[in-house]
Amino acid sequence: QVQLVQSGGGLVQPGGSVILSCAASGFSMDYTIGWFRQAPGKEREGVSAISSRDGSTDYADSVKGRFTISIDNAKNTVYLRLNNLTPEDTAVYYCAADPYGSMWYSLSYNKYEYWGQGTQVTVQG
Repeated sequence: QVQLVQSGGGLVQPGGSVILSCAASGFSMDYTIGWFRQAPGKEREGVSAISSRDGSTDYADSVKGRFTISIDNAKNTVYLRLNNLTPEDTAVYYCAADPYGSMWYSLSYNKYEYWGQGTQVTVQG
């Protein structure tokens, strides 16, 4: 049974940073973890992804240079560090998992079968 458990997030001031975690369990093969966010009234947006197979990463243009994704394979945990946050980054952030570790369409939510519970990130002064 695949399970994704998220932690982190909360209230952050503009320009601040926060780290989100996504702990995966139940996988017996490589996998891809994607991070998505959804703000009120907006579509879900893919922001970053990483493969457990080789550590390949992908980022949306809107977060390049500010967000960093990483993986600890020993802990089956993926981290997303969000730096230099702005109010436009306010959203519920979700991690999602897909088996086999391919990076094809890594920022497309249709790729992913398993989803975390979501965590709120609010950026305000």
